[in-house]
Amino acid sequence: MKIGAAMAFNQFTEPGFIRDALQLVEAKGIDSIWFPEHVLFFPQYESTYPYSDNGRIPGDPEGVLDPFTSMTFAASHTSRVRLGTGICLVPQRQPVYTAKMVADVDFLSGGRVDFGVGIGWLKEEFDNLGIDFGSRSRLCDEYIDVMLALWSPGVTKFSGPTVELTECHFNPKPVQTPHPPIFFGGESKPALRRVAQRGQGWYGYDLTPEALAEKLPELDAALEAEGRTRDDITLYIGPNRNPVNAGTLRAYADQGVEQLIVPLGAATLEKLEMRTDALLERAGR
Repeated sequence: MKIGAAMAFNQFTEPGFIRDALQLVEAKGIDSIWFPEHVLFFPQYESTYPYSDNGRIPGDPEGVLDPFTSMTFAASHTSRVRLGTGICLVPQRQPVYTAKMVADVDFLSGGRVDFGVGIGWLKEEFDNLGIDFGSRSRLCDEYIDVMLALWSPGVTKFSGPTVELTECHFNPKPVQTPHPPIFFGGESKPALRRVAQRGQGWYGYDLTPEALAEKLPELDAALEAEGRTRDDITLYIGPNRNPVNAGTLRAYADQGVEQLIVPLGAATLEKLEMRTDALLERAGR
């Protein structure tokens, strides 16, 4: 079982600490580092965060570093560990620029990018960006298609409901071919449909092994509708609030999970090292 780390850095984190933290977890053997995305947070909001009991984001954050900036920084200070967006809010971003960021970081990192994608839950963020919250699923589908076109060899041309590209050059292309793997987040039926239609993987979140077992038949049905099977995708799970121990690791692995992406952070390097060692020991590493 591979072990990834979900790491969030904010306005209070010194760049030197970020560098040392990234190098520490890579040296310890963590397989991947995933960076979250929110460009805006709000003191008060009506939207419900789906992964907490009270509907609010734990810790009431006021800021987080952009995932692509973080990945670029990480690429320059690491050499092996894979780098992921966990997750990129695709409908909030202009797709040509998102495609450029993914391709450039893949180029600079030597092909280490995993592109985690989601449609978002925080309506207030969409409202303040002038983007229709109700259109986010449709926009995500179209924007991913734009990116796939731009990452393809040769000259790009694209025509869609909201995006028109005349023949254009887009370079560099990603190092990974045909492109960095796309992991769709979300546990709803539309999210699983996106996995089946366009994904190389599913990044399920806050799922116990038992909850995962309930979702897998829905995923299999969505894949079958597209002429695919679970052998065609990679399954990653972020356990979030759920325990990671020998028993749960076996249960996840028995259901085909190839990587757990576990929240990992600390105020000091000493505490981070202790928590990393403890996590890897529980994983039998």
